[in-house]
Amino acid sequence: MATAVKVKNSGFDLSKFWKKHSGDIIPPILGILGFLLVWQLVSSIGLIKLPPPSDLITNERTRTYLMYPFFDRGGTDKGLFWQTMASLQRVMIGYSMAAIVGIGVGILIGLNPFLNKALDPLFQFLRTVPPLAWVPLSLAALQQNAPAALFVIFITAVWPILINTTVGVQQIPQDYLNVKQVLQLSNQKFFFKILIPSALPYIFTGLRIAIGLAWLAIIAAEIVMSGIVGIGFFIWDSYQNNYISDIILALMYIGAVGLILDRLVAWIQTLIAPGE
Repeated sequence: MATAVKVKNSGFDLSKFWKKHSGDIIPPILGILGFLLVWQLVSSIGLIKLPPPSDLITNERTRTYLMYPFFDRGGTDKGLFWQTMASLQRVMIGYSMAAIVGIGVGILIGLNPFLNKALDPLFQFLRTVPPLAWVPLSLAALQQNAPAALFVIFITAVWPILINTTVGVQQIPQDYLNVKQVLQLSNQKFFFKILIPSALPYIFTGLRIAIGLAWLAIIAAEIVMSGIVGIGFFIWDSYQNNYISDIILALMYIGAVGLILDRLVAWIQTLIAPGE
């Protein structure tokens, strides 16, 4: 006797997804469309001198960058994908160095009150220096654009990581420290079982702040350091040649990448420290 088998549909249900998330999707779309409409109007009637957003399509040069982001004609004549990737590579190198140094030094200072009192005024002083102010000094010291750009990223990103890590270590509950003394935990067990789990939320706060600052710093550094492939130099070169629509398109890339980097660090935090 044949038995009917009911197959459960396990595919993606678009209608249910839209019903659940439409309230989160529609407002941002309306906000963006409203902003673009206002921009189009004020540009068309001459209230601002910037080209309207429609110029991204009607301008032949900008349309080429928009539609063909992967072209490479050699030198600095590359599509925006490669310009962005060159900048992103520098950011990842400088940011990684900042994370290693910031977390390491932050833990050391957080555990040593004397070092904290001795170095905190210096760190608070240095962290207020804008990224652009480091550019001429780094160029004078390193004599090359690429290492100077990495230094600017590092020196900009290291402070929020270092300071937040220090605060996180200092906020470890006294009860946890008493447990270390009572149970005579080794330094290794104290580090991995108590210190890191307790300070992790503070560390990731610093990492999220730092990734945004690192991305801002590379743009500033590349604008000043001419002749290197990168989205910052692309913006400066476009400004020098009065390609304003190209600048607007590049800003869209910068904003999108910055948002992705922030969400990426937040996602990594959910994997390493779920529930924090």
